[in-house]
Amino acid sequence: MTAETPTPIPAATLVVFRTGRQGGPPEILMVTRSRELVFAGGMAVFPGGRLDPADRELAETLAQGGDVEDVAHRIAAIRETLEETGLAVGFAQNCDAQCARRARDIALASGALAPAMEACGLTLDIEALVPFARWLPLGLAHDRIFDTRFYLADLGTGAVDIAVDETENTSLFWVTAEQALAQAERGEISLIFPTRRNLERLAQFGTFAEAKAHAVATPQRIITPSIETTEQGRVLRIPEDLGYPVIEERFDSALRG
Repeated sequence: MTAETPTPIPAATLVVFRTGRQGGPPEILMVTRSRELVFAGGMAVFPGGRLDPADRELAETLAQGGDVEDVAHRIAAIRETLEETGLAVGFAQNCDAQCARRARDIALASGALAPAMEACGLTLDIEALVPFARWLPLGLAHDRIFDTRFYLADLGTGAVDIAVDETENTSLFWVTAEQALAQAERGEISLIFPTRRNLERLAQFGTFAEAKAHAVATPQRIITPSIETTEQGRVLRIPEDLGYPVIEERFDSALRG
C-alpha cells in the first residue's frame, strides 16, 4: 500500500445455496446492485456489505475467546443478507417468513442485528457459515477498496421468501453458478473480476457438501490480484493454488468495480 491507497473497508459476503430444481446443481442467490452506487454499480454480486461497528460489538460478546474479527464478519454477512434479501440465514432457530420480515424490519430500522435477535428470540449459529475466500483487490483504479471475506451457507430447501431492499439493489435472482457465467457471456448480467472468479470456482461443485469440503480443504489466504504483462498483453491474475480453475483475465476486459 502507498500513501495514496485508500484504507481498505472490512466487508463480508454470503454465498447462499439452495437445492437445485429437478435435481440439478445447487442454485445461488445473487443481487443486482443499483447503477447509482459508486462501487460495483449495476453489477450482479452475492449479498453482503461493509462490517459495521455494531457487528464487532456483538462479536465481542459471542466470540468467547475466539477470533473476534472472523465472528464480526460472519455477523455482518448474516445481517447484510437479512437486510438485502429478507433471508434469515445463520440462526439457530427456524425463522419462518413472518419471523424473517420482523427481524429484517428491526435490523433496517436499528442498523444492527442484536435488536432484531432480541425482539425475535433468535440466537446465532455462527458455524453455519463456512469461510470460502478473502479478497483484497488493491490498486485496481477505484477509490474504495473492500477487504471482503466470503462465506458459504446452505438453505437446503428452495421454499423461501425473498424481497429486494430497493435501496442498494434492484433485483434478486436464484441461479446456478454455471448459468450466471453463461448470462454474463451473453451480456445479460455484468460481473466484477472477483465475482466471476468465485462463480467459476463454485461451478465445480454439484452439491453444497462438495463446496464446503473444498472450502475446508483449501488454504485461506488474502487474494490480491496482480497486473502482469504477457505476450498476449496485460492480464489481471490471482495465485494458482487457492482453488480457482481460472486465475487470469485480460486486464482491458476485466470489470474491476
